[in-house]
Amino acid sequence: MQATMMDVPLSLNHLLERAGQYFGANTVISRLPDKSLKTHRYAEIYRRTRALGSALQTLGLKRGDRVATLCWNHHAHLECYFGIPAAGGVMHTLNLRLSPDELGWIANDAKDRFLVVDDVLLPLYRQFADKHAFEKVIVVSFSGAPVADGFADYEALLAGADPDGFVYAEHDEDDPVAMCYTSGTTGRAKGVVYSHRSTVLHALVGCLPDHWGLRSTDVVLPVTPMFHANSWGLPYGALMLGVKLVFPGPHLHPDDLLDLITAEPPTLALGVPTIWMGLIQAYDAAQAKQPGRWKLPAGMRSLVGGAAAPESLIRAFAKHGVWLLQGWGMTETSPLATVSYLRSELKDHGDEERFHRAAMAGVPVPLVDVRIRADDGSDAPRDGKAMGEIQVRGPFITGSYHEVPVSADKFTRDGWLRTGDVATMDALGFVRITDRTKDLIKSGGEWISSVDLENALMAHPALAEAAVIAIPDEKWSERPLACIVLKPGDNAAPADLRAALNAHLLQHGFAKWQLPDRYEVIAAVPRTSTGKFWKLKLREMFPR
Repeated sequence: MQATMMDVPLSLNHLLERAGQYFGANTVISRLPDKSLKTHRYAEIYRRTRALGSALQTLGLKRGDRVATLCWNHHAHLECYFGIPAAGGVMHTLNLRLSPDELGWIANDAKDRFLVVDDVLLPLYRQFADKHAFEKVIVVSFSGAPVADGFADYEALLAGADPDGFVYAEHDEDDPVAMCYTSGTTGRAKGVVYSHRSTVLHALVGCLPDHWGLRSTDVVLPVTPMFHANSWGLPYGALMLGVKLVFPGPHLHPDDLLDLITAEPPTLALGVPTIWMGLIQAYDAAQAKQPGRWKLPAGMRSLVGGAAAPESLIRAFAKHGVWLLQGWGMTETSPLATVSYLRSELKDHGDEERFHRAAMAGVPVPLVDVRIRADDGSDAPRDGKAMGEIQVRGPFITGSYHEVPVSADKFTRDGWLRTGDVATMDALGFVRITDRTKDLIKSGGEWISSVDLENALMAHPALAEAAVIAIPDEKWSERPLACIVLKPGDNAAPADLRAALNAHLLQHGFAKWQLPDRYEVIAAVPRTSTGKFWKLKLREMFPR
């Protein structure tokens, strides 16, 4: 017997066609460098995207050619998300927070043919222009200034193209559409390549009610950069459903984001915990000094990821009627792999349990298999206590890296991705990240979770941030060192601060042997290009 279903390949082109045919009146708002707002309707985005595809084909783009983007979050970057694969190319988002050397190496490794770059980012481009020769550099006049000689003008290319006569490039559903490089904090970055099939499936899973919960009536603010795992895949889901998008452009300072949230109130916002920490601190300070300056939309949802969101941050937003939904994933997982949402089994539990669960990585999303592997290769019991490495597999999980041989330190013999994250899983499937394998602290033969210590420390009212690392110890092998950032105006004496923080940790259930041996006050926690704590730098600062 055979199934009778049609064999129709999954395609991003279908999502673009939906947006143009059914949601033409809906809007995409972009914040420009001068902080003014520019509005496009979906009907315009649809035609402009098809024009981009036509222009790229005229320039000679072939199936599988890479087109790099060096752009902030805005309408033209959204057009690249769909226009480049529509022409048969592969969009390669370059992380503008990387060093010029890294950007040049990555562009060269990816063999990027063309580059689409914001005019305000041309100074950055010029710093690595000699490290990789793009055949064509296409400049988006994001600031409104004329495009300099020697570059192609994005708007001129679109104006001279034929959106009506454009024909989508033939493709299979497994053909590549986009690529991102890992952050590469422990070596060279590695390329992850997404397909039509993986991207569409990821968008469908992301849109489920317990995850993004997208509806056509939503207003979405993607603060997560479009060069970070494709803004967590949100742009694909948004176009699929015709959702109003509000792009912040280059303005990610808390004051700027609060101005934008007040002017264009979102129902869903995405961002890393670092951004939301700064935002809620600025908002609470303004409530006392300038009440009424800003307003957080009641009932706004926010998906946070990229790093663990401490329970204190979730509680701080909840006081204002905003619920932070935590997810976990990686560039390699497209990235949505788990989400911490309210389960029916827990609906009658109190707030303490609700917040406790909200600070976890959450439950595996459909189509993604997750297992917790102990050091001996067995599956760790799902008791919420036994730790092991998170290993994942699924139709939007990478099975290799771009032009890198498959190795045992990244993939298991039976085909699972080794994430390097250490976690527990309980009977309900809730995953709780305890550390990266390289960040766990082994003291006297016992493991100490740096993440647990960090989350507890950041709940203390005197601290803005905390990062915990291991330092060598002759007796215990390793001991924890806490690098802390004080909130403005807090000038407690070191001895008093140490006593207060130790007492705070004991109240949060830590044993005395788990307490940090030292507290080092620093101006700011160094971060990677994706906003995560850069513990390698802290280890260099405090080798012992």
